[in-house]
Formats: sequence, C-alpha cells, structure tokens
Amino acid sequence: MWRGICSGNSWKFWQAEREMQDSSETSRNSPAAADMVVRGKRVVTPEGERAAAIHVRGGVIAAVSGFDEIVPGAPVHEAGEFVVMPGVVDTHVHINEPGRSEWEGFSSATRAAAAGGVTTLIEMPLNSIPATISAAALREKLAATAGKLCVDTGFWGGVVPGNSEELEALWDAGVFGFKCFLVPSGVNEFAHVTEADLRVALPKLAALGAPLLAHAELPGPIEKAVAGLAKSASPRKYATWLAARPREAEDEAVALLVRLGAEFGARIHIVHVSSADALVLLRGAKEAGGAVTAETCPHYLTFFAEEIGDGATEFKCAPPIRERENHEKLWQGLSEGTLDFIATDHSPCPPAMKLQEDGDFLRAWGGIASVQLSLPAVWTEARGRGYAVTHLAKWLCEGPATLAGLSGKKGTIAVGCDADFVIWDADAKFLVEPAQLHHRHKFTPYAGRELAGRVAATFLRGRKIFERGKFSAGPVGHVLQRGVA
Repeated sequence: MWRGICSGNSWKFWQAEREMQDSSETSRNSPAAADMVVRGKRVVTPEGERAAAIHVRGGVIAAVSGFDEIVPGAPVHEAGEFVVMPGVVDTHVHINEPGRSEWEGFSSATRAAAAGGVTTLIEMPLNSIPATISAAALREKLAATAGKLCVDTGFWGGVVPGNSEELEALWDAGVFGFKCFLVPSGVNEFAHVTEADLRVALPKLAALGAPLLAHAELPGPIEKAVAGLAKSASPRKYATWLAARPREAEDEAVALLVRLGAEFGARIHIVHVSSADALVLLRGAKEAGGAVTAETCPHYLTFFAEEIGDGATEFKCAPPIRERENHEKLWQGLSEGTLDFIATDHSPCPPAMKLQEDGDFLRAWGGIASVQLSLPAVWTEARGRGYAVTHLAKWLCEGPATLAGLSGKKGTIAVGCDADFVIWDADAKFLVEPAQLHHRHKFTPYAGRELAGRVAATFLRGRKIFERGKFSAGPVGHVLQRGVA
C-alpha cells in the first residue's frame, strides 16, 4: 500500500479528490459517474491498444469503455489518432535537492518530467546533501519538495556502510526500497558497500520485503583495467574511458548480488545494466526462481561507443555506453524479458563539471540528463526494430511501477489507477533543441538528434499539466510514500 501527502498548499485539493474516491464501488466503475473523459483511437490498456474512452472521477480512472460511450455533459479531451498511454514512471532520477540544487532541483526536474510525459518519479538517495540514508535525512528531503512538484514523486533510501540500524526507520517513513553502490559513487556522503556490508544489510531488507537496488560494478576489475592503460592512452579518447570500465566489473558485481540475494532471500534489482554479458547471469537467476529484476537506460539503447567522438564528454556515464554489438544484445534482453524495464538514470550536473574544453573522459563527471526525453528516445529506436507502443507501456510505465510497489495505482490504464496519461504523436519527428529542455542544465548527448514521438499533453490524476509546449497547471504533484497497511 502507499499514501500520498501534498506539496505546497494543495492539501484541500487532495482531500477533495480522496473524498470523491470514497463513493461506492458500483458508482466508481460506472461511466455515468465520470466527471471528465479522455478518449482516443489508440488507447494502451493492459489488454492491448484499442479505441476507448477513459472515464475519470476524482483523479482516478472510474471506467474504460468503448469509444462512443460518453457521459452527456462531461468534459471530453479528444486524443484522436494520438497514442494515449499511462504516464511514464521513472524510478531512477537524481534530483540533488537539498544540498546540490545548482545541479538540478525539484522544480526544474519535475517540469522536465511533465514535458516528457513522465507523471511519477522515484528519486535516488544521492546526490543530495544530506544523502537519504536516515529518516532524519528523508524528512529534510520531504521539506525541500514543498511547492515545487509538478509530478508525483517518491524516494528510495540508501544503504551505506554503518547505516543498517536506520533501514527499518527509513522503510517505515515511506521509502520504496533502498539503493547501494558497489563502487565509489563519486560523492563523499554516499560511500560504497562491500560484501561484508551487504551481509549485514540484506537480512534486514529481506525481513522488511524491501528491494535492494544496486549500482553493479566492482572496484577490483576497474582498478586492474586502469592500471593496465597504456601510457599513451589519451583521456580525450572514448576508447580510454571504455577500457577503464570493463564489462567484467559489471558481470562480477551482478554475480555477487545474485548469489547474496539467493542466500538471504532478498529482492535484488540491478540498475542501469550496460554489459550485455551480464544477461546470462540475470536470465539464469530468473530461471532459478530468484527475486531478481533489472533495468537498462535509454542512452544504452540509443548510442554506441563507435559513434562517440574525441572529447565528447556529454556521453560519459558509468557504467559506460558500450559497443554496437552490445547495444543490440541489450535490445534482445528487453525483448525476451531478461531486462524488465527502462529508466533514465537522469544525472545532471553543472556543465563545467563535464570539462568540455579539456574533453577529459577520465576526470569529467559521469551522468546523462534525459528525464524529458525517455519516451521519444526509446520509441525512436524501438519502432525501427518492430516494437509497438504496447511494449513502451510495459517498459516505461508498468515495469517501473511494479518495482516501486505502485501496481494498481500507477503505470496502467485500468479502473482504480490514478488518471495519469501521456498523449503523444508517434509519427511526429523533431530535433532536440537544448532551449526546449526544462531541466536545469541543457547539456545532453541528445542535443541535435532527431527523435520520433512528440508529447502533446500530460495528465496527472485527471488534471492536464502540460499541453503543446506549455504548462497548464502549477506544482500540483504529490509526495508519494510507501505506507504500512
């Protein structure tokens, strides 16, 4: 279960919504009870894509009917031939507030999300200061959201050395699970864990039923690779960065996590899978009945190492974007279900930290800003491979919502779910222009790239928050918290 608390002064609006939802089950499931309707010829439901009318009451889907079953007098938003899909759920974003709001912030990140059809964010426990590794730190983060959220936002807690006694309190305070790094994170306030640390934390997480999300790279293979770099290896060459973060670092980390998850009966989720070699391990763990899930990111599915030029540090991330053949195997992993879904790992920083003038891949900050672009980036690549919009709904909406325990509330167009929708033109193409991006810093490898799939409108709990390039509502997003029954 989950509970929502409002940002800003929207408590009265939230209370009114919930009072309307307390009507009888019969009333909620009846199209006659709707107070607004969204309908279109391409509505994506769990049963597939079809012409349908979505009836909304009190911010919740009351019914999904035939296209022509419209309540007389109810406002109707006509989507026509545009796709109507559940609002995108992005469970891997770094918003960095409080403490590093010069990198990003709740206002800019959630505006970018709304413009990209993303209606739910689950934010990582770093790179904010303090990191979300205690209930007290979570309270600071919740306070920082006040009056700033344009979309619904929840939080992951963190697992670091020495905070095992904080985990239950964080869970009770409403985080959706926990994140750890197996390699230095890049910020001092979020230390990486060892196997010994995991052996302390995992029994506690297993007892809570909480998932552990892991940045799966081990230091040993990385240290060996760096030591083995030729003295002539230029830090401006992408090949140097790629050689410094070998696939073995990921593969060995995944193997460790799978083994420990099985030993302790814990839920393990591997974030931002980059090495296609790890797919064999993940597939085997799933076939053995392990509680293991995994995600990849739009940039691993869009770019490949062979096209990255010297000094192009906008492409730097960790683990790195790998070779074309690896890129194609990740798509295969998605198709067969070894990779469960796609999340952005939106990780912005001030442009100066990318060292554009030096073009030094080894020293530049690693992270890609992309929360506004996940839908068109994935669709551009997916449709060329024969995938349908129903696949996008699974990878960008349903899958992430399931990880966060929000199934039945987010990620699906079905009765009882929040009326979160993205309406988009699957055929429209556009060039990514940095000036049109709403996250704080516009430096992104997608700049100048042609993408397909333009967002026409975004609805949050039945309320239109973005349409055709303009925001039509203020910060009406809620803080989401996992609740105890």
